[in-house]
Amino acid sequence: MANKPIEFIMLKESLRLKNEGLSNLKISQSIGSSRTTVIKYLKLFESLDIPMEKLLSLSDEQLSGLLNEQESPNRADERERYSSLLELFPAIEKELKRVGVTRWHLWARYKQSCPDGYGYSQFCHHFQRWREQSDAYMHHEHKAGDKLFVDFAGKKLHIVHKDTGEIVPVEVFVATLGASQKTYVQACRSQQVGEFIEACQNALHYFGGVPRAIVTDNLKSAVSKSDKYEPTLNENFAGFGSHYQVAILPARSYKPKDKALVEGAVKIVVTRKQKYSENGNRGTAKSGTRIQ
Repeated sequence: MANKPIEFIMLKESLRLKNEGLSNLKISQSIGSSRTTVIKYLKLFESLDIPMEKLLSLSDEQLSGLLNEQESPNRADERERYSSLLELFPAIEKELKRVGVTRWHLWARYKQSCPDGYGYSQFCHHFQRWREQSDAYMHHEHKAGDKLFVDFAGKKLHIVHKDTGEIVPVEVFVATLGASQKTYVQACRSQQVGEFIEACQNALHYFGGVPRAIVTDNLKSAVSKSDKYEPTLNENFAGFGSHYQVAILPARSYKPKDKALVEGAVKIVVTRKQKYSENGNRGTAKSGTRIQ
């Protein structure tokens, strides 16, 4: 609250009250701002050495210009630093679509090339604001039990067999419920239709029920022929949907936002595994890990 800026109408009011001889405490109570903030702005105006009557006659734009000159003597340098960061955002957004790439990795690369650049929190703040201004989003309310989003991670992970010590490459199946975002993860030998169907079946058992629809990617195990409007389902997977009386809804090709929840879950799984490996550890196939 102490650092919250004063609106210009209240700023002028604080100048008027000060000119009438009120104390800083009385002014802060009158305009509904903190005493610390009132003192900060009044000191800024006192440093200008401009008569109070002239300050009160200035427009909001003129007062704003005076404040900017006092608060940001290096404003031109700040604008240049911000503009340089904005130029990087399109490439950063593209890099974030790659599996395993996080904002932290891209920020570290940015700081290496720009040592005087923004810290991580400001980097993320400015990037998020840029995305909100450049993209249009529609809020989507998910109903409980309505949709289950499934996908495979694009990057294989590895486990170590607990008995033989063998390093085994595995596909990672991820299923996420739309409303609760409860997530099921399973390691599979491949993305073949039999293992894909069994992974979906295991997910249903894990969640303890069947949703109204399963939203899947256009992988061969689910869709035998992709199409923008009428994709052809894999016959075996269609039979799986018929058996459980669940609708199968393939996402549109190259439209990851159709299943954004499971895409986010995949990124979390891959990122956590990478961090675990970077610390010098390896995954071990325990009794709770399902390997096809």
